[in-house]
Amino acid sequence: MRILVLNADYPRFLAWLYQSHPGLENASYAAQMAARNASLFGVADFYSRNFSASGHPAAEIHVNNSWLQSAWAREHGLPVAIAPPGADAPRALPGWLQRAVTPFKPLLRPLARKIGLSPQLGTQAETILLAQIEDFRPDLIINQDTFHVNASLMRRIKGIGNPILIGMVGIEPSRGEDWPVYDLMMSQLSTTVNFFRNLGVRAEVNHLAFEPAILDALPAAPEPDLDVSFVGTVSPDHRQRIALLEAVAERYDLKLFGSRPQALAASSRLHRCFQGEVWGADMYQVLRRSRVTLNSHIDLAGREAGNMRLFEATGVGAFLLTDFKDNLHTLFEPAREVAVWGSTGDCLAGIARALADEGSRAAIAHAGQARTMQQHTYGHRTREILEFAEQARARR
Repeated sequence: MRILVLNADYPRFLAWLYQSHPGLENASYAAQMAARNASLFGVADFYSRNFSASGHPAAEIHVNNSWLQSAWAREHGLPVAIAPPGADAPRALPGWLQRAVTPFKPLLRPLARKIGLSPQLGTQAETILLAQIEDFRPDLIINQDTFHVNASLMRRIKGIGNPILIGMVGIEPSRGEDWPVYDLMMSQLSTTVNFFRNLGVRAEVNHLAFEPAILDALPAAPEPDLDVSFVGTVSPDHRQRIALLEAVAERYDLKLFGSRPQALAASSRLHRCFQGEVWGADMYQVLRRSRVTLNSHIDLAGREAGNMRLFEATGVGAFLLTDFKDNLHTLFEPAREVAVWGSTGDCLAGIARALADEGSRAAIAHAGQARTMQQHTYGHRTREILEFAEQARARR
């Protein structure tokens, strides 16, 4: 089975990547892809390398990296040129408006796409993507970015050899989309899976993961020099997270790694905690430098655990203090493989205990890493996806 994985990168990450490698935008497609994967950001080539290890030729396409995509076009004789990454990024809304529309995002996304406030591919970017699919002739396409590659474009893609289409959605899905175009939808959240099933679309839970090869690619683990850290997004979609981090910042020397959001109130004590953004390998090193790594799920996750930080932090052997969720025990054993907080007071007390007991921190970090290697790698996840794909093929 030939497998193609579609994904997109944050414009800020792409700016950092190309600034870190002067002249990379003029390099070959293979060289740019190698630099992108070597960054270790996001899922890199973790899906394709594990599909390939299982005997299934696989590749990724980063649909919104216009320098990378233009290189492919040049090398395949396509007379197209598209704007640099981020040039077509949606306009940012004022902070007060971001906070106001947050509860209505699933309903507003179709309108946002029409008026240019939602990520989407331009005509030439679509032309390149369709040519790549024609060239690769996949039996299975996994779409990990349903914004840039929307259902309408997936309908056109389906006309190229009728591949099995699997979509991956980690947030609350948009309303009014042509979701039945997919043979299967996957999410780490059972509520999202149920959303699709209620529409008559087949859906399954498939969790995020960690790639063990990351450990071989990272420099030596640094000595811990950060008491408490949080790496991630702070936005109107993370109100519970903001409240928690502000309480932590009042008592501890919290280091926040991420972008300073426009929507954060000017009076927030978090402004003094921001250390800037870290990507890929640098992010993993921050996790390893931290005596306590905090985790707080996005608000829409509700009572479910499953975000990327669970697996990234435990995978590199960091001590993780995460929010309690009803299904957490199905992923990690609370208090043995990850430390758990159920309220702001719990979190503050958990930080105090962890900082005072290095032996306990090390034992939990070791057990968490062992659990991740045993059950939560991309090798495990890709084997699940292959089973889903075979089931989808049998239904045709």
